[in-house]
Amino acid sequence: MEGLERMSISKVWPLILGIESSCDETAAAVIRGRELLSDEIASSAATQAKFGGVVPEIASRAHAEAVDEVVARALKNAGVHKEELDAVAVTYGAGLLGALLVGLSFAKGFAYGLGIPLIGVDHIRGHLAAAYLEDETLEPPFLTLLASGGHTAILYTERADKFRVLGGTLDDAAGEAFDKVARVLGLPYPGGPQIEQLARGGSAVVPMPKMLKGSGGYDFSYSGLKTAVINYVHGKEQKGEAWSRADVAASFQHAALDVLVKKTIEGARETGARVVTAGGGVAANGYLRESLAKACAEEGLRLVLPVKKHCTDNAAMIAAEGLVQYRLGHFSPLSLNAEASIPLVRSAGRS
Repeated sequence: MEGLERMSISKVWPLILGIESSCDETAAAVIRGRELLSDEIASSAATQAKFGGVVPEIASRAHAEAVDEVVARALKNAGVHKEELDAVAVTYGAGLLGALLVGLSFAKGFAYGLGIPLIGVDHIRGHLAAAYLEDETLEPPFLTLLASGGHTAILYTERADKFRVLGGTLDDAAGEAFDKVARVLGLPYPGGPQIEQLARGGSAVVPMPKMLKGSGGYDFSYSGLKTAVINYVHGKEQKGEAWSRADVAASFQHAALDVLVKKTIEGARETGARVVTAGGGVAANGYLRESLAKACAEEGLRLVLPVKKHCTDNAAMIAAEGLVQYRLGHFSPLSLNAEASIPLVRSAGRS
């Protein structure tokens, strides 16, 4: 009887180990249903900062050295024995190929050794699923602002296994633009948090180009905004004129993020969505979170924002998407390959 009860509970509230290694952070997390039991991260960001960005070979080596310990720590802090797990969820793309292979190979061996399902998780779908951990009652449909170093898009989740892309970046992603502008301003990697901190001491008084003014739709372009900052800074330096890094940071931040809030609200109106979520590293930006909260309140929309650490790369979101796939019965073969790039249209899922 005790065994039968556990089988029943495991189907409704399965214990899932999530593993994430798509970039420079080795992460592992354990969830029971939507309850987060542990959330561990080992980051090589400090080492990467010396090189002004992520060096793939260094990231892969760091993952190989850390993954076993991070997973062991996640299980220990969750108070779970590996034999109790119901599935292993792991990022298989998109990301740095060598880094992905470390996590995926470990997860394959772990799942095979325990005789439990392997669930390959698309990194983008993981960012969408992070909101499930913030609000256990959250269910589709809802609208998501995805803003990270690799993607910027407005997505409408119609059901658990399908979302629709309303629009996305035409060139640089928002996070990528933040990193590039940070380098122009002489700020260290990663650029997003550095710009946010610097902007607190400045004012948005430097003229910046409007983002796709009058174009309609939900597409974004950050190349013009990035170029405007570069030209402004270089122009001031060449003329020997004084300028404020803090004002440039604040002006860029406002221009880059205000349009995201505006388009998100427009997307909610068009789709009829009454719930808005956000994901991706840029969604950890305080100015964006405050602006989005204010706009949603004015529109009468419910906003579900993951905590900041679940906006950046983490294993909790991978486990959360693993739960979605587990309940749908979507498991992966051990022949699953890592993929450096996954188009958003393929991430969107089944029609």
